[in-house]
Amino acid sequence: MKAFNLSEWVLKHRSFTGFMLALVILGGLFAYYRLGQQEDPPFTFRIMVVKTLYPGATALEVEQQLTDRLEKKIQELPNLDYLRSYSKPGESVIFVTPREDTSPSDIPELWYQVRKKVDDIRMTLPPGSIGPFFNDEFGDTYSLIYAFSGEGFSYADLKQAADSVRQQLLRVKDVEKVDLIGVQDEKIFVEFSDKKLAELGLDTSAVAQALQAQNSMAPAGTVFSSQRNLPIRLTGSFDSADSVANMAVRIANRTFKVGDFARVTRGYIDPAEFKMRFNGKPALGLGVTMNKKGNVIELGKALEDALASIATELPLGMDVEPVANQAHVVKNQMAEFGRTFFEALATVLVVSFLSLGWRTGSVVALTVPLVLAATLLVMLLCGIDLQRISLGALILALGLLVDDAMIAVEMMARKLEEGWDRMRAATYAYSATAFPMLTGTLITIAGFLPVGLAQSSAGEYTVAIFQVVGISLILSWIGAVVFTPYLGFLILKVHANGDQAAHDLFDTPFYNRLRRWVDACVAHRNKVIIATLALFGLGVVALTHVPEQFFPLSNRPEVIVNLWLPEGSSFEQTEAAAKRMEDFLAKDEDVEHVASYIGSGTPRFFMLIMQQLANTNLAELVAMTKDNKARERVMQRVRQILETDFPNVRGRVKRLNVGPPMDYPLAFRVLGENTNIVRGIADQVAEVVRNHPGTVDVNDDWHDRMPSFRLMLDQDKARALGVSTASLSQALQAHYAGIPVGQLREQDKLIDIVWRASPELRTAADELPDVAVRTANGKSVPLSQFVKFETVFEDGVRWRRNRFPAISVRADVADGKMAPDVAAEIVPKLKPIQDSLPAGYFIETGGSKEDAVTAQKSILIWIPLVLIVTLILLMMQLQNLSRTFMVFSTAPLGVIGAAFALLLFRAPFGFVALLGILALAGMIMRNSVILVDQIDQDEKSGLDTWSAIVESTVRRFRPIMLTAAAAILAMIPLSRNDFFGPQAIAIMGGLTVATALTVFFLPALYAAWFRVERADGGRKALT
Repeated sequence: MKAFNLSEWVLKHRSFTGFMLALVILGGLFAYYRLGQQEDPPFTFRIMVVKTLYPGATALEVEQQLTDRLEKKIQELPNLDYLRSYSKPGESVIFVTPREDTSPSDIPELWYQVRKKVDDIRMTLPPGSIGPFFNDEFGDTYSLIYAFSGEGFSYADLKQAADSVRQQLLRVKDVEKVDLIGVQDEKIFVEFSDKKLAELGLDTSAVAQALQAQNSMAPAGTVFSSQRNLPIRLTGSFDSADSVANMAVRIANRTFKVGDFARVTRGYIDPAEFKMRFNGKPALGLGVTMNKKGNVIELGKALEDALASIATELPLGMDVEPVANQAHVVKNQMAEFGRTFFEALATVLVVSFLSLGWRTGSVVALTVPLVLAATLLVMLLCGIDLQRISLGALILALGLLVDDAMIAVEMMARKLEEGWDRMRAATYAYSATAFPMLTGTLITIAGFLPVGLAQSSAGEYTVAIFQVVGISLILSWIGAVVFTPYLGFLILKVHANGDQAAHDLFDTPFYNRLRRWVDACVAHRNKVIIATLALFGLGVVALTHVPEQFFPLSNRPEVIVNLWLPEGSSFEQTEAAAKRMEDFLAKDEDVEHVASYIGSGTPRFFMLIMQQLANTNLAELVAMTKDNKARERVMQRVRQILETDFPNVRGRVKRLNVGPPMDYPLAFRVLGENTNIVRGIADQVAEVVRNHPGTVDVNDDWHDRMPSFRLMLDQDKARALGVSTASLSQALQAHYAGIPVGQLREQDKLIDIVWRASPELRTAADELPDVAVRTANGKSVPLSQFVKFETVFEDGVRWRRNRFPAISVRADVADGKMAPDVAAEIVPKLKPIQDSLPAGYFIETGGSKEDAVTAQKSILIWIPLVLIVTLILLMMQLQNLSRTFMVFSTAPLGVIGAAFALLLFRAPFGFVALLGILALAGMIMRNSVILVDQIDQDEKSGLDTWSAIVESTVRRFRPIMLTAAAAILAMIPLSRNDFFGPQAIAIMGGLTVATALTVFFLPALYAAWFRVERADGGRKALT
């Protein structure tokens, strides 16, 4: 029974095949315009924040009473990797991090369990604590951020305009939500002088109760008549600051207006908690989040059109300016990848035309867009968007997907040159090489299998490499056995002098020279094998000298400037430092605009950014520079001014990172039971890190201790005067921070009325002893009569990891240095400290070194599976255990060229380069299996083994070199890419050397493996 030949069936049904070809092209065009376009692939942020407030408590009290209780319970979670927490005065924050191998689909259930377990112990938390509050929405990224600003406009004016715009933007297609950023809540401040209240004999609590009663919202009843019901409404509620000031208060049979003993003003939350500024002006931000199925470029156009019409309705002089525009970034990214893609495509086509000729090259040139169209269509069906990883994977696949088409059309062209008719020549490739090609294709895909199965953040981020390459290579094989024969049948011509061509084809000076070289390699097999093993050893050694890198830096032009003031610094001081930096950046010609965020970090405008949490002593500025070169110049200038003009500020200047978010590239954690011992060890570690020439800005996360007033209450005197700790705390709270005593209702707003002391009394620390306190008999006495004062220093923040006190010594690396390399150099220098540690104390390496190890482990754990899959595929094709292991032994040869190429081009060895080397193994075995299969076929056709080795190598030389050249040259445009560059360089170098070794080393290995001896008659020609 004749074996089924798919290519033959295709050619016998040419009308159907042509119809399917047209459908694929149309489907690809449809998919291209329907595919979502993003900057980065979807990414699950495996972190949840549990925040609890405990007003009045020190950092140590917060840790003992709140943080520790919560951590004990949360530690019961399944799949928990570690807990990291900090305790500050009045605030506890716990970061819950699940294991890296936790499936993204399991994360929501895990967050539910966190909420459930915390709710179980909520009633055991100390009285006065507020919360806990949960935040698991770290993955939400603003596609666009706009700033509302203008001279003469208050925050209330800006909010009113931004609210109006927000409502209209929510109607734009693909907008999921719109948030206001940097809103300043309005307040009505009733500011008193405690001395004046004492003179008038007024009690602050009585005044507060009177204000609350005046503005309470309570039902006044309804008049029920026979015809209708008439609800009763009372007037008299506050409607302005003046109405509060004019309110009459009757206390102790005396009537006063509030304005008689207090100053009533309308303002904003004071002190502020978070502010946004843009180009040196106070601003409100409007952050737009796109739904997950949207196209960010189309969204950008829609928002631009919507704002153009909305802007005409805004008050004159109010500006709406883009702060962050992901649509613009993605548009530029798509243009850059488009240029790279078409450069790679042109390279592949040039190789095809130059090596195969115009007609034969045209077959490959037409097959490539067909495969790409089919790939885009399958990507649409599988929900894979166009983004950084999938676009790079498409370019990477471009150099590989032409292999099968080249092999098929080259064999067809050769048979036509030998005089075969078109039908027989077009269908011959399927019967001769279809299944070896399929095996080789699947082996190549298997090389990418670890990234497809990697259960880690890095694996999730890069999984599209496996998906896109796998889809395109499978479709390339289908294209090679379906579309290539169809197109070849239509385009290629039969040669009239076929018999002569068949005789002369491999009897040229070049092929005769190649034949002699291969024959010599087979004859001197031991020398060739030893030389190759020596090269492999040199390659392994060279690879250890390649600089390491986890993920590359982003090529975005933003510069991030962090300003950390001493712990306990006021918001005003932080804002003043931010304004000084704004003034400096505003004068820089390389800076287009500057957005400042005071009291917290920037909102997430870039998915992979490491967000800073709320801190009154933090300001983060985002400077948009003109291009990447300008970015580097700006960074150098900012670093210089930080050293000279900001003496009390710990500044940090950085670029954006690509890959899973990471705070500092260098980190060393010190853990143990006793905080003082941990502090001492951390100081030693910091000294070692600081002395390394590759480190910059060495610091630790505990910061400085902060001053505080300690009031020691004389309990006997206090009881005699009728003053309790609670009443004293409330009085001081009302005096300094203020207490809400009611709300003013204004349309849809609720504005707190805050009772507090006058500004000059709240800011004068030396007048604290003179603060008047109301006693039980109604008189007021100064605080100094029953309280002693002292200034003490306490922890501003206390960090823990898995309930151990933990201090992280962190640093940036100097320009030109790689963090994993610097960490590897520092670790041995920490060994003397490590060896001298008491029991129960540890030093751990964190930062990019730890993340790289975790990511690589998630990849390497799947290597055994790759080996098994590869062996199964080889056995299915070769049906011979000995040949299978021989082909398998060629897999590591790519290390030789990859290592030397990375060294030559000074490219780092990181996560993506590792993927490139793993993928190389599949590409090399692919060529090997096709050549070994050819040797087996030649032996079966009557050649002795020696001649079969030589002749098969000679005949397979052209397709091997063509496919390798196409893949290598297609990598050149991709090698300039910041993210995929190291991978492309590794593949280029590895494939170059491995291809040469396939031609010369593999025949020698085959001969040695099977102990092949030359036949008596010498070389026997293949007929």
